[in-house]
Amino acid sequence: MSTVRILIGDDHRIVREGLKQVLADAPEIDVVAEAETGPEILEKVEALGGSTGPTALNAVLLDIALPDRDGLDVLQALKARWPDLPVLMLSTYPEKQYAVRCIKLGAAGYLNKSANPDDMIAAVRKVASGGRYVSAVAAEALASAVGNSAARSGTEALSHREHQVFRLLTAGKSVGEIGAQLHLAANTVSTYRARILEKTGTRNDVELALYAERHGQTGG
Repeated sequence: MSTVRILIGDDHRIVREGLKQVLADAPEIDVVAEAETGPEILEKVEALGGSTGPTALNAVLLDIALPDRDGLDVLQALKARWPDLPVLMLSTYPEKQYAVRCIKLGAAGYLNKSANPDDMIAAVRKVASGGRYVSAVAAEALASAVGNSAARSGTEALSHREHQVFRLLTAGKSVGEIGAQLHLAANTVSTYRARILEKTGTRNDVELALYAERHGQTGG
């Protein structure tokens, strides 16, 4: 059986160690690199040759919630530079809300960090072999999203950038902090915030945070 070479991108060491421990049960899977930040992930993938060459990767396991650069932005950068490199997104965010968004941006699959070890190994094997991995919950969300864009509401109606701002607002970040992290002007962030409040039917950041909690959209 050929070796499956993996990079893990997550800013929490305990998560990376846990993933490595789970994947150690699959003898063909080799975690050859790990990284904590978006730039470090891109740098290490580049150093390994991306998806081609003798040290190339077979897949990247990527957290959505990175501290310096949004994981979905990193996903887009990876797919733009190495379109054939499978990326499996990991998060504690609910699959129903996030799997469709990730797959639309080019992810080969989406897995909740609470998944059991057998599912984690199966997901890595699936995406590394060129397939797509979606759970039953994610598959249902994908099916309902097809041809139903006109009926979207709440966070489902948010654009990619609005969704990034939404997650940061509900994590307690200020407009200035969000602007610095996403490299946006403060007035641009404020415009996104206004659109988010309108689409979610909330009036302020407190109501928005409560909305996120009610809809299971807090996590990392």
